[in-house]
Amino acid sequence: MEQFLHCFSLKCLLTIIFFIIFPNYYILTQSVSSIQPPACWDSERSALLHFKESFILHKSASDFPLAYPKVNSWKVGVDCCSWDGVECDDNIGHVIGLDLSSSFLHGSIDSNSTLFHLHHLTSLNLSDNDFDGSKLPSAIGNLSRLSLLDLSFSAFSGQIPIEILELSELETLDLSGFDNYLELQNPSLKSLVDKLVKLKYLDLGGGVNVSSTVPQSLANLSSLAHLSLRSCDMNGEFPIEIFQLPKLQFLSVSANPRLKGRLPEFPINSSIESLWLYGTGFDGELPKSIGNLKSLSDLEVAECNFSGQIPSSLASLTHLTYLSLSHNPFSRGTLIWLGNQTKLDTLYLGNTSLYGDIPSSLKNLTQLTVLSLNLNWFSGQIPSWIGNLTRLTVLDLHANELRGPIPQSLFNLVNLEVLDLHESQLSGTVNLEQILQIRGLTFLQLSGNDLSVLTTTTKNASVPKFKFLALGSCNLSEFPDFLDQDELEFLSLGNNKIDGRIPKWLWGSSAKTLEVLDLQGNLITGFDQPYVAPPWTNLRILNLVDNMLQGPLPIPPASIYYYFVENNSLTGELTPMICNLSFILVLDVSNNNLSGVLPPCLSNLSRSLSVLNLQNNSFRGLIPTICERGSQLRMIDFSQNQLDGQILSSMVDCRMLESLNLASNRLKDAFPSQLGKLPELKILILRQNEFHGAIGNAQIDVVFPKLRILDLSFNKFAGPLPSRYFQRWNAMKVVDFSRLKYLQLRGPIPQGKQFATFDNNSFVGNPGLCGEPLSKKCYSEASPPPPRLSSNSKKDGGDSLFEFGWKIVVLGYGVGVMVGLILGYTFNPWKHKWFLKYFWGSNRGGSRGQGTDDQCSK
Repeated sequence: MEQFLHCFSLKCLLTIIFFIIFPNYYILTQSVSSIQPPACWDSERSALLHFKESFILHKSASDFPLAYPKVNSWKVGVDCCSWDGVECDDNIGHVIGLDLSSSFLHGSIDSNSTLFHLHHLTSLNLSDNDFDGSKLPSAIGNLSRLSLLDLSFSAFSGQIPIEILELSELETLDLSGFDNYLELQNPSLKSLVDKLVKLKYLDLGGGVNVSSTVPQSLANLSSLAHLSLRSCDMNGEFPIEIFQLPKLQFLSVSANPRLKGRLPEFPINSSIESLWLYGTGFDGELPKSIGNLKSLSDLEVAECNFSGQIPSSLASLTHLTYLSLSHNPFSRGTLIWLGNQTKLDTLYLGNTSLYGDIPSSLKNLTQLTVLSLNLNWFSGQIPSWIGNLTRLTVLDLHANELRGPIPQSLFNLVNLEVLDLHESQLSGTVNLEQILQIRGLTFLQLSGNDLSVLTTTTKNASVPKFKFLALGSCNLSEFPDFLDQDELEFLSLGNNKIDGRIPKWLWGSSAKTLEVLDLQGNLITGFDQPYVAPPWTNLRILNLVDNMLQGPLPIPPASIYYYFVENNSLTGELTPMICNLSFILVLDVSNNNLSGVLPPCLSNLSRSLSVLNLQNNSFRGLIPTICERGSQLRMIDFSQNQLDGQILSSMVDCRMLESLNLASNRLKDAFPSQLGKLPELKILILRQNEFHGAIGNAQIDVVFPKLRILDLSFNKFAGPLPSRYFQRWNAMKVVDFSRLKYLQLRGPIPQGKQFATFDNNSFVGNPGLCGEPLSKKCYSEASPPPPRLSSNSKKDGGDSLFEFGWKIVVLGYGVGVMVGLILGYTFNPWKHKWFLKYFWGSNRGGSRGQGTDDQCSK
């Protein structure tokens, strides 16, 4: 008891002493406990709940990996200031901030939305949701206190309302995205910049179609730190003063090919950290003062028109982590300036006219994850030290002059995902097992070298999951077992020595993912099972050219765009099943042994098909209707078959047709004057048929406005060539009438310096022609010679062959006449940039200015 009293007395004493020292403690604690943040206003809570109910939540609406539905925390009866994504004013309780970015919101929004009842909002972030193409509501102008508005990647569309100009407090405006769904026409970008003078952050990149010049007034935004007009269809001259903005840190005008400009002389105190000019018309030289950008971490100027030497002052940019100079017409140079940039993570120098050995200074760049030196003139061997850059995920050295073997050290790059060495002059033997030890490799391109690839890996071995695999010209003699994969998108084994049949296991490999299969230039004879349509549901390109395929024509899957099977030994008819290929753009079955009558259903393809090539088979019968209104056909080649009958009048429905070759058939018809109505026709070849009668039709005044190549040889035409045709065929700019054999022409030969150089042999097979250089005279000695036609003559003389002053290039097949020049197909729609790079090989030769895009691997 005494002990208790002693402790009690001690506690009381201490308590009394505490309150003597801190007399206001009780008052303070009572005051603090009574100060609580105010609850949100009922009207604003109700507005937010109604706003929530106007959407459905769908995971596909947001792409950010950490996205989650923030509005799930919004409950009735709970203080909205505690809800996820909601910020309230500490003093009054009004909702001042709303961040619903990446919240799976899906649905539309309009000016009646209760969102616009939140008049105290200063910050609104709805980015990375799906508002389903809604117009940006004009009621956005009601939120006049906004200093931040972020609607990026949120699928708004249409014209940005003029009410946005009322948001005069805005410091951050982000409308970036994909596909330019939004438009900024009225108001214009200039109006926006003139009104929103407090902007520090403006990003319209990829989300807004501006279609205007860059306003000079942007240079007046003295607080601007971030400006992105990427892919906004900007044009005109970029105001150089913008580079001088005192607080500018980030500038991107990439992917505006109509935008011109030059770089300024940069001051020493420039604050720019990121400069992105990719895919613009900027030109001139990179200034030496670019070395003054000491804070620069990202420099992207690929696919511009910069020239001159790459400045060595780039060596001063020691903070660089990303550098891309690719695809500019720089003068030939070296990389002596490179080596100090030890922080570099990404380096693109493709197609920049670099030459010599790959410089050893690169081995200092141990932080590199991407190294692209493609389409240059590097020679010598791939250096062994490249295997020490162990962080590399992308190594692209394709299309150089590199020789010798692939160094063993390269297989130390265990983090590689992309390895592209194609179209060089590498040689030696490569054991594929070593490459397959790089487990993360998804892109491997070794085609177009002099390599011998050994494939001994068993089918059950652990191998990378390839998406892109190209082993063309690698001396393969069989299909490698490891190709039995399920994620391949592109497979090229062209120009090898693979013989026999395509195995069953390959025919179904990567059934849901394969888009391109290239087996051209092998010795393949067929399929290891009775042919059925392959199971590739997404196959776009199938190339079986230059093999030894026998039997009926394989029918590709319905998804096919480009089907090449020329130069084989296929037999049988062109089955009507081919007409089910409703997406096909190019069908080439030339140089086979196919026969029979062409199926009438070919017209079903005319709305998709661009190229139809049936050359050099044994098709017979009439030419079916192949043109309908809306036809997309640009090239038709039925030459070297046994077709008969006439050219159907429906051919004029092929309004986009550029080339028509009907040579070496049995067609019996008059000259097809109706084809003169085709506005794009450049090549018309009718040689070696049984066309007859006069050339032209006096009743039809149509003159083939773009015709460049005309071959009428080895037919039964009679009468003169109407001079009105030749006076109007302005597209024939390179002409040379050196041989006009076997055309059955008659009438006087025009006189002039050109024709005076021809001899009699140029006109063999035209017994009706007369006049010099032939011995046959056209008139009596007393009669005047035929007049020379001037280039300005607009009269149709009727008797003259050709307008004086033309040169017609003869490219006849041994004999006959062909006007113009043929270089393979006239129309090459399938040679898209990526397809040209990886399917037909890189652009090699003197100029590499049109090289393919390094950015594919970004």
